[in-house]
Amino acid sequence: MTLRSLPAVGVLLVAAALTAGCGGDDADPSSAAPSVSSLSAPAATGLPVAPTPSAVPSRPAGVAPPPTPRSVAPSAAPQGPAPRRPASPPPVVLPQRPAGAPGATQVITAFRAAGLKVPHPRDRSVDCGPDGLGLGCSEIVATDAVTVYVFPDETSASDIAATWGGQSYRRGAVVLNYLEARTPAADRPRYEKVLNNLG
Repeated sequence: MTLRSLPAVGVLLVAAALTAGCGGDDADPSSAAPSVSSLSAPAATGLPVAPTPSAVPSRPAGVAPPPTPRSVAPSAAPQGPAPRRPASPPPVVLPQRPAGAPGATQVITAFRAAGLKVPHPRDRSVDCGPDGLGLGCSEIVATDAVTVYVFPDETSASDIAATWGGQSYRRGAVVLNYLEARTPAADRPRYEKVLNNLG
């Protein structure tokens, strides 16, 4: 026995002692895990060593690693609050009637007090604006007998009364319209007289 073979013999003796001490009747000696010394012993003796598997596969020299996927960043949101659209268009602001002119409702009340027929009064002032008739009036109250228009000035009232011809009557900024009315022509002077007495 040479000096070179002494370490190998020692390793074999240690392995045999471990197998005999740890093994039982049901132990499989071939399944026992080798010790660290048994794996490293052949390297000390100069015997060839089996290559150990590597966890990470080797890459040829000069080959760059594959690029890692990057998540695409979402586009930056615009700064500040988003403009809000109005839910409905702003209300139409009608011109004011002249300070001395009676209101359309006041005229209808005076007709009723005088015993004149003013059935089914309806406030149609919204028709004065651009979404309606676009006449530029301040107030409209329609009945089945007569429609009362109040304008912001006498000039506007005079112009519209001239347009309606003989189917209207004007007193100041107030115009009585008979175009859609069922009032007999003989009763119209009674409405006009009441309007004249209002001022």
